[in-house]
Amino acid sequence: MVEHLLTRIEVNMNSFSKGQKRIANYIEKHYDQAAFMTASKLGKTVGVSESTVVRFATELGYSGYPKLQRAMQEMIRDKLTSVQRIDVTTNRIGDDDVLDSIMNQDIDKIRRTLEETSHDDFNSSVKAIVNARRIYIFGVRSTASLAQFLGYYFGLIFDNVRVITDTSKTHTYEQLFRISKEDVMIGISFPRYSTMAVESMSLARERGANVIAITDSMVSPLVAAADHILIARSDMASVVDSLVAPLSLINALIVATVLEKKDEVTDTFRELELVWNHQGVYDSLGSNTPDD
Repeated sequence: MVEHLLTRIEVNMNSFSKGQKRIANYIEKHYDQAAFMTASKLGKTVGVSESTVVRFATELGYSGYPKLQRAMQEMIRDKLTSVQRIDVTTNRIGDDDVLDSIMNQDIDKIRRTLEETSHDDFNSSVKAIVNARRIYIFGVRSTASLAQFLGYYFGLIFDNVRVITDTSKTHTYEQLFRISKEDVMIGISFPRYSTMAVESMSLARERGANVIAITDSMVSPLVAAADHILIARSDMASVVDSLVAPLSLINALIVATVLEKKDEVTDTFRELELVWNHQGVYDSLGSNTPDD
């Protein structure tokens, strides 16, 4: 099956009806606009019925219009500027309640992440992390918070964690130059993708390290260098990057790692509890769970 949307259109162009060709021509020229239109709106824009748009999607091999729409969104996920994101967000929310709209969109991202993330890759990632000599975590800009969160908890579990959130190429390579086949590299990046994330993961792969990518799709540039791919849906067309699904995935990764090293981690946290209590880290009415 041909994967790329524009290739599918080219292959099927001669078999399209006149109405379907109008849709195809519009998508080829304006997929950045069509990606966020409903089937009804796309039909009105090109002068065909909504049912023609739906049939066009199935003619291309998609199970329905939503799948075609996602394919268009994949094409622009890393191309929207911040200003364009504001315009798209305004159009998507329209007159809807902002709180309801944004939270429902985040719920959908978690659901899609659960559907699309490979359990095999997840489980193999946990084993690679547990068996690693050193664990490198890379995340810059908006994903730096994810890298630091993962690094904080892994730092309580392991004594071999290095978190890299610096966009300086020189500083990044200085931290990575000892990475080897006994190590694990966890790279985190979402649209618009970090060039340094791609380069750092490629370097880790060249040195033989086990590379884990936490990203948004199989066409992400991080995938090429990864041994294990963990898909977490973000929002390529919002004013801010939605990190709800990636954070949920990282929570699962932390919990799975703890369970894999249960006895050792239990002993570690028992000692930490003594230190926290002695130092008065937490208020007596507060929680005794590790946080800032």
